[in-house]
Amino acid sequence: MPVHMKKTGIIIEFKNGAVKDASYGMIACARNGGGDSLYAFVINEDAQVHKEALEAHGIHNIVDICLPEIGTCKESGSQAGWNPVIWSQAVMEAMQIHGISELFGLTTPMGRELLPRIAAKLDAPLVMDCIEVNCSEGIVQNYLYSGKTLATIKVKGDIRIYGIRPNVIEPAPAPVSASMFTVTYSNAHKNEPDCGKITLLESRPGDNSDGDLLEADVIISGGRGMQNGENFKLLHQCARYLGAKVGASRVAVDLGWVPYSMQVGQTGEKVSPRVYIACGLSGSVQHFAGMKMSGMIIAINNNPNAAIMANCDYFIEGDLFDVIPALTEALSKAK
Repeated sequence: MPVHMKKTGIIIEFKNGAVKDASYGMIACARNGGGDSLYAFVINEDAQVHKEALEAHGIHNIVDICLPEIGTCKESGSQAGWNPVIWSQAVMEAMQIHGISELFGLTTPMGRELLPRIAAKLDAPLVMDCIEVNCSEGIVQNYLYSGKTLATIKVKGDIRIYGIRPNVIEPAPAPVSASMFTVTYSNAHKNEPDCGKITLLESRPGDNSDGDLLEADVIISGGRGMQNGENFKLLHQCARYLGAKVGASRVAVDLGWVPYSMQVGQTGEKVSPRVYIACGLSGSVQHFAGMKMSGMIIAINNNPNAAIMANCDYFIEGDLFDVIPALTEALSKAK
């Protein structure tokens, strides 16, 4: 009986013109018992520019998905920029052309828009926020119930789709030589029912000037112990020397001290930095659910009985208003 080659598609994400490190980690995950052939889907970017970097991480085929001037599937004539309807249809077209049976994407704002749409259209099983995937067995792991439970899930279907939590899997270079392909999104989809339902009117930065928490290697977060929003400037000052992003607890957000985009936890961002510094945070179950995958957790709290004490690698018993300025000063001198 002939053995069919399994083909795995990977939606590559970019930041500032470069492949995100989280995308390289996702490629390493896909190689874990994955497809015999890995296809990188590069959407609206110059795929040739990234060929060498993707080859270095084990990509066998690079698919340049081009979105010509098709507007919003109607007659607007605008450039096909970020539009989840168009992009998801373009990915499905590439999957069909290349016979993809498994699809990987990141659990990021982009992935949360694309993967569920693709899964619904293809009637395919989807598991989001995976921390581990065994493709050969169709078994994945992710956290449920505020991180209290690690679920092992068996995924069945002709096509299987996985959303990978950013930064939980280390990139692992595995140099190969890649073939290049081009898929141009066709006008044949113009009359599909959901075309035209979404039109991108404007794109602008969010209210977190520190940027995306999901991609951060280091995060320094504040909770109720910060006392007010003005005091978060201490964390921002320290973050500049650490090369860190600033996060916050739900309490700090609910009190109006900081914007929601900074919230880490069950109802905020689920992050996986190398280092997480918790300042004035009690360590509630809900907050821990959002940062438990951190490589190292350092807590600063003047309460030695704070719940976070049981879940951190290092605990500094002290007043954050003494510790953070001292740390900032030491870092500034080291620079």
